[in-house]
Amino acid sequence: MATSSRWSLKQRLVVSFLVAIITGLNSPVNGCFTSIFCFGDSLTDTGNLLEISFSESGKLPHSAFPPNGRTFFHRPTGRYCDGRLVIDFVAEALGFEFLPPFYGSKNEKFEKGVNFAVSGATALNFTFLAERGIHKRSTNVSLEVELNNFNIYCNLFAHLLQLLRTSLIVVGEIGGNDYNYAFWQGKDTEKIRELVPLVVHDIASAINELIELGAATLLVPGNFPIGCSPSLLTQFQGSDKDNYDSLTGCLTWLNQFAQHHNDLLQKAIQILRTHHPNVGIIYVDYYNTAMRFYRSPEQFGFKETVKACCGVGGPYNYNPSRSCGYPPLKRCCNDPSSYISWDGEISLS
Repeated sequence: MATSSRWSLKQRLVVSFLVAIITGLNSPVNGCFTSIFCFGDSLTDTGNLLEISFSESGKLPHSAFPPNGRTFFHRPTGRYCDGRLVIDFVAEALGFEFLPPFYGSKNEKFEKGVNFAVSGATALNFTFLAERGIHKRSTNVSLEVELNNFNIYCNLFAHLLQLLRTSLIVVGEIGGNDYNYAFWQGKDTEKIRELVPLVVHDIASAINELIELGAATLLVPGNFPIGCSPSLLTQFQGSDKDNYDSLTGCLTWLNQFAQHHNDLLQKAIQILRTHHPNVGIIYVDYYNTAMRFYRSPEQFGFKETVKACCGVGGPYNYNPSRSCGYPPLKRCCNDPSSYISWDGEISLS
């Protein structure tokens, strides 16, 4: 990982998380939270897809193979990452152990929190997307399913609902896969744009449900600058040069798409704040935090911005048929901390 003088993107995002917590609360952070519960996709999954895949089909996802996990755990852990995820750093910074995945541990009593995030998860449910010809690649889990799992967990240990008021709830990042699947499958951009208010509605509904259950502090990250993603840059390779940002090499129109999602999400959060004035609903700005790295990579110790560390093929080191880890693809860069992207699919080094 990065040294103290060279911060990784994940470490910078953790600072954004903690600043958001501190400025969003009326009381000090230290000793404030009794547990952490989180929802989301591969950016937050600490092993749920690994458990799901093995139990349902006996097949293992890419995250079960090296070089995933190489820089911290020194073995694959089910994280689509070279080491720790943002949520791992957040847990450590707040004095918690790494959050265990919900799947594979349903009968265990984790009063310090549980991770419900599943790699590949979407905000919209599987049926809704399938009806629009958008097919999910790795799992049928949606945000609704993750919330249902949360309710199952609370039914097993009913007293945990009492902890919600003093828990940190992280909702996301979620929704990015709804768009990624559609872009990867060649859907019309305007049709994909029509999904944005629906995705935001489902995220807002989930937040509201958690508040109704007793949640008092929620962090809600926005989407990343997806126009800088090696996978989408590969998908749209050969676009008119005027579509690229000359400074970053990112696709401007895709980044504008992400900003559109973030704008609608922030408006939805503001409405929720109006309805729940005593609840802290804190937006975490992934987009602008990440863009600092793309615009000034050398300042933060990055050498590669739009090329994946783990992967093979093309100018962005990404090939969807030869993904990082499986089939056992062990080729990766020597120094993951010098790359913004780990495996090309918005996974962070």
